[in-house]
Amino acid sequence: MTSQPYRPALWCRNGHVNTLYSGLLRAVEVPAYRRQRAETPDGDFLDADWLRDGNSRLAIISHGLEGNSHRVYVSGMALALARAGWDVLAWNYRGCSGEPNRKLISYHSGFTDDLDWIVQRSATHYQKIALVGFSLGGNITAKYLGEKGAETSVFRAAVLSVPCDLAGSSVALTHWSARPYLARFMTSLREKVRAKAVMFPGQVPLQGLDEMTTFAEFDNAYTAPINGFRDAEDYWAQASCKQYLPAIEIPTLMVNAEDDPFLSPSCFPHDEAKANPQLTLLTPRWGGHVGFAEGYGRFWSERVVSDFLGK
Repeated sequence: MTSQPYRPALWCRNGHVNTLYSGLLRAVEVPAYRRQRAETPDGDFLDADWLRDGNSRLAIISHGLEGNSHRVYVSGMALALARAGWDVLAWNYRGCSGEPNRKLISYHSGFTDDLDWIVQRSATHYQKIALVGFSLGGNITAKYLGEKGAETSVFRAAVLSVPCDLAGSSVALTHWSARPYLARFMTSLREKVRAKAVMFPGQVPLQGLDEMTTFAEFDNAYTAPINGFRDAEDYWAQASCKQYLPAIEIPTLMVNAEDDPFLSPSCFPHDEAKANPQLTLLTPRWGGHVGFAEGYGRFWSERVVSDFLGK
């Protein structure tokens, strides 16, 4: 663990500024990824972007909602871990690599099957595997670790800006100050629903889609029924990683900023971290959502994760 706490420049001490700078204004060198398509056991596919340098250890990075392996926060972390001596696999969820996936289902906050499959495939080639997850990817990662317990090939993990309680996070995003983020997500999600409606005629109703403005409406109409949940509340209850944190049995770092506009108070699992010695929870006063900029071009998140995963 790094001994250096997060001390951002004065202009970074605002959750929205940190979030917007890190997500939209940050300039990051594009990693020299090599893409590999893998056919999944159920007849779908996953696209993974690799940075390989013959290392014996692999870091698997999971992105956030409607993100991909080329988002700046993924690219920055991939380059930082590559410099620290890791091979890196930045994977794209089903439907997130620039091409619709083949199945009606795609991905959701609790869908851990694909991550488990990637870890199992990778374990035959690497001595050590670490996981890094951002936002939704952090929820998937933490849920996966709790589901597997000691029965995983992963030796360490770090997750950042994690909506541990999806119901709480969905409410937080309806606050007037967070509405622009929600609107951007909804625009992307609506486009994917329209594409699926073309691929699967009669199976994806479009009535009311354009009027939906919240995750509650969208998850009730699409995420829940398509993926076998009763409704949005059932989906959130089953997919939230918070209930799985007590079962994590490998060293895991969680970093959630107090000024993260995406997170509700219920997304800060202090009690779970106190009860589980394998779970380290950091809640810096500042950081925003997937932010943690220290200044122009310098990101504390990349240093703290590299330090936690080990040299």
